[in-house]
Amino acid sequence: MSGHSKWKTNKGKKMAADAAKGKVYTKLIKEITAAAREGGGNTDNNIRLRTAITRAKDANMPSDNVKMAVKRGTGELPGIVYETIVYEAYGPGGVAILIEALTDNKNRTTAEVRNIMSKKSGNLAGAGAVNWMFNKKGYISVQKNLISEEELMNIVLESGAEDMKPEGDNYEITTSVQDFEKVKGALEAKGIKWQDAELTMVPSSLIKLTGGDAKQLLGLIDSLEEHEDVQQVYANFDIPDEIMEQVTSE
Repeated sequence: MSGHSKWKTNKGKKMAADAAKGKVYTKLIKEITAAAREGGGNTDNNIRLRTAITRAKDANMPSDNVKMAVKRGTGELPGIVYETIVYEAYGPGGVAILIEALTDNKNRTTAEVRNIMSKKSGNLAGAGAVNWMFNKKGYISVQKNLISEEELMNIVLESGAEDMKPEGDNYEITTSVQDFEKVKGALEAKGIKWQDAELTMVPSSLIKLTGGDAKQLLGLIDSLEEHEDVQQVYANFDIPDEIMEQVTSE
């Protein structure tokens, strides 16, 4: 998890610029619409929708956009029906990759994802090839300068977190899907702000990469994340900080 979370943190610095282009908003609107269609418009009963709306607020999306996306999902307003597709793949160095997409044209998206993979030294795999290497978990990161490790550890473990560990400038907290909101609530009650909080796919093991394989893999993930239909990319890589920083600063 550490490798991919560091990638997300570094990539997150681009969010404001991407949001200005509307790229982030488009993806968030798709996710909110799909989440509302799947589980209804009540965030109290729909964790996926609640998480998507929180991400939208973090990206400064106007509340009217959020409300309209929810209504399109519940059918109160007309809108496009998006299909969820999960692609399984291998990247440079044998890294396992899960790609979650929302699309209104499965054939087009599949062809475009396949094209990205072939151009960036990856290849799509059959269903079940890599999915077994990942488990759905809650993930929360908190900056180290906000609280001591011991104090944070006590709060999150008492509220049901499975694990917490230091990683770079942050603490990484892992929860079950069921306890994700409970742990977030405990942090909120203590006035502790998180840098990132989401339901994610955590790999059971990591593959260490360096040199050309590392750069190729990050280039592949970057290209996948740039695709308008791709919502999330998960991979089981561990890459040294210096390579990560070099690639994300280019």
